[in-house]
Amino acid sequence: MKIIGEKINGTRNQVRQAIAARDLVFIQQLAQRQAQADASWLDVNAGTAPAQEPDDLVWLVQTVQAVVDTPLCLDSANPAALRAALAQVRHPPMINSISGEPARLNDILPLVQESGCAVIALAMDERGIPNDTPGRLAVIRKMIDATRRANIADERLYVDPLAMALSAQTDSAQVALATIRAVRAEFPVVHLSAGLSNISFGLPARTLINQAFLTLALDAGLDTAILDPLDHDLKRMLLAAQVVLGQDRYCRNYTRAYRAGLLER
Repeated sequence: MKIIGEKINGTRNQVRQAIAARDLVFIQQLAQRQAQADASWLDVNAGTAPAQEPDDLVWLVQTVQAVVDTPLCLDSANPAALRAALAQVRHPPMINSISGEPARLNDILPLVQESGCAVIALAMDERGIPNDTPGRLAVIRKMIDATRRANIADERLYVDPLAMALSAQTDSAQVALATIRAVRAEFPVVHLSAGLSNISFGLPARTLINQAFLTLALDAGLDTAILDPLDHDLKRMLLAAQVVLGQDRYCRNYTRAYRAGLLER
């Protein structure tokens, strides 16, 4: 299971304020803590106005790379911001994201093609997010057709089935899980990712919902997630679920974590 650390996101009040104030210490501490928690990538999302975003995203990239060596996930729908950030990265990044929207495909797919990086593909198009699995699968097929025509290998694609808030749509987890299974069956080499905390938005004790969904999603075929790597209870559940599902060879990760004291409450 690969983890994309979600904490450096300008939609969060403290991060937004830190970006505006150019608070290196705050951003760098978030980066270091997530890297130490074994994140495979660190998501960097400026979340600012389009004209300002290229400068802000470049500042985030430079600030984070000054203290950690973890690859970055460049989180933006702004091609100018992505191009500016791509010129600054030390390691091949991930781009978050493309979708089935023609403009987004046309503007961002060339950057993925040129850079050779991985990319997250959202199961939505210009009409929005389909309510059911067949609708999402149709969008996903369209995107994979486009990435293949651009000579982007399936291994570089991370399909996001879009786990929407259960508080607004009570069957959203079931739709996302069914979409994961369908993609895994039809496109076995494609990766599957999800913004995990979206599922619990608006509900109390959110980490319990996140844990339950993560376990079911792992069983369905999820192999990557944007989540909080500092959520200790979630990490404990992830390690245990991988053991139960046979995804931790000889239980090595679980026993290593136990010896390091990482399974204690």
